[in-house]
Amino acid sequence: MIQFSSPIAGCMRWGKWGANFSTSAYRKMIETCLQHQITSFDHADIYGHYTTEEEFGNALKEAPALRSQMQLITKCGIRMLSDNRPEHLIKSYNTTKEHIIVSAERSLENLGTDYLDVLLIHRPDALLNPHEVAEAVDQLKQQGKIKQFGVSNFLPHQVNMLQAFVDVEINQVEISIIHLKPFLDGTLDQCIENNILPMAWAPMGGGILTDENHPRFRSITATASELADKYATSTDEILVAFLLKHPSKIIPVIGSTRPDRLLMAKNAAHIPLTNEEWYQLWTASTGEDVP
Repeated sequence: MIQFSSPIAGCMRWGKWGANFSTSAYRKMIETCLQHQITSFDHADIYGHYTTEEEFGNALKEAPALRSQMQLITKCGIRMLSDNRPEHLIKSYNTTKEHIIVSAERSLENLGTDYLDVLLIHRPDALLNPHEVAEAVDQLKQQGKIKQFGVSNFLPHQVNMLQAFVDVEINQVEISIIHLKPFLDGTLDQCIENNILPMAWAPMGGGILTDENHPRFRSITATASELADKYATSTDEILVAFLLKHPSKIIPVIGSTRPDRLLMAKNAAHIPLTNEEWYQLWTASTGEDVP
């Protein structure tokens, strides 16, 4: 199993969907992450309307030695409407053998690397043929083009089906103080049972601490603030520590363009929440005591 950093730096907003980094800004952000032992970077082919991978890759071309210090994760399978993909008539999914291989090879070219540490299927596809997925993954692994394979946003029954044909090593799903379903629907139980690494996207709850209209805003912020005072830390770090407490060993994917936000999540690993404190946060989120 590859050793990923915690947190993982999510790159979705580094390009045209967010900060619109220049090549020098990409390089500075990458180098800052690496200096602080944040070595894993999360991509998808669609980010920035199919441009962010290449922009990240342009920064690596300026400093090729950086590649050996990092783990690159990317995703494929979504065909979105974009001026950069005029052949796409509607948003759809494609998990055929041909599409997976073509997507992986294009990501390799864009990122300027000869291997991907992880390739994920981005979304469940109603037409997913597990035989084709397995053939694609086997070919890419034999060729040394990918090291590990996984999925994103898959429910346990979907992982079970696919795992009967190919080794699913990672599931990247939404998990946060306001998105508790993976704790209850078997997703994280399955990760423990089958040694699947869970990665959490939107681990901060999509900005719950700035949304006063959210029904659980006051209870979550009050509880997190109380615990932050106890541990002499921030409420954000408490909410990340909430995820890190779980025995499935969740790794948060922090989709920020600010290094301090990534360092915040890294520091959360040192907060020793008790079981009772964990359930205080759970109760603040659900608004009711556990059964």
